[in-house]
Amino acid sequence: MWTDDVPGLIRCWAAGYALSRDLPPPDEEPWGLRLDVGLPHQRARHVLPDADEVTVRKVARHIEDTGEPCVWIKTGLPNATVAALLGPDWTPNDPGYLMSTPVRSREPAPPPPAGYTAVQGSQHGVTRIRLLTPDGTEAASGQVALGRGATVAVVDRIETHPDHRRRGLGSVVVRTLTAAAASAGAGHAVLSASPEGRALYTALGWRFLGPFGSFIHRAL
Repeated sequence: MWTDDVPGLIRCWAAGYALSRDLPPPDEEPWGLRLDVGLPHQRARHVLPDADEVTVRKVARHIEDTGEPCVWIKTGLPNATVAALLGPDWTPNDPGYLMSTPVRSREPAPPPPAGYTAVQGSQHGVTRIRLLTPDGTEAASGQVALGRGATVAVVDRIETHPDHRRRGLGSVVVRTLTAAAASAGAGHAVLSASPEGRALYTALGWRFLGPFGSFIHRAL
């Protein structure tokens, strides 16, 4: 199946992540893609769709030679495998998981639970939903990016405030975003899940495709 094309999905994820975070489109590098993030704790991120031992060592050496701190490497390899290839200046981030799902054009967005109001808007290829309490407090949120002509949507920044967890809000946010992606022409959605988020996406029928972790060079 097409969704087994993990390198292709990683490339789609990188493009959608850049759109979602209002970053420049990824730059092609000999080993994959570079995202210029520009944050103090994450200046750039190298995404390696076809990571292997040689590729990881090559990009790590390039980053080390530049001496630039807070540059990330993100791969589809297990963290333990990558850690064995890197030196002492590298720090692992939390484990990540690449997940994907088909999206259905006829699936309607679910209503928010009682006591919450959904506010949704789209701009520049990114649709965002917020679930608010009666006093306007944001209880949960998330967004999905779908670039012009793209068929793979990237779900991003799914968050539920601790005071509002275990009420089904995360499920409503994700299902609303995939419905919006389908309406915009996507056939599949992809995301990078945290350890906490993986259970939610699995319960919603998302498929685990493999590890998707990252390491940071000279983290602050």
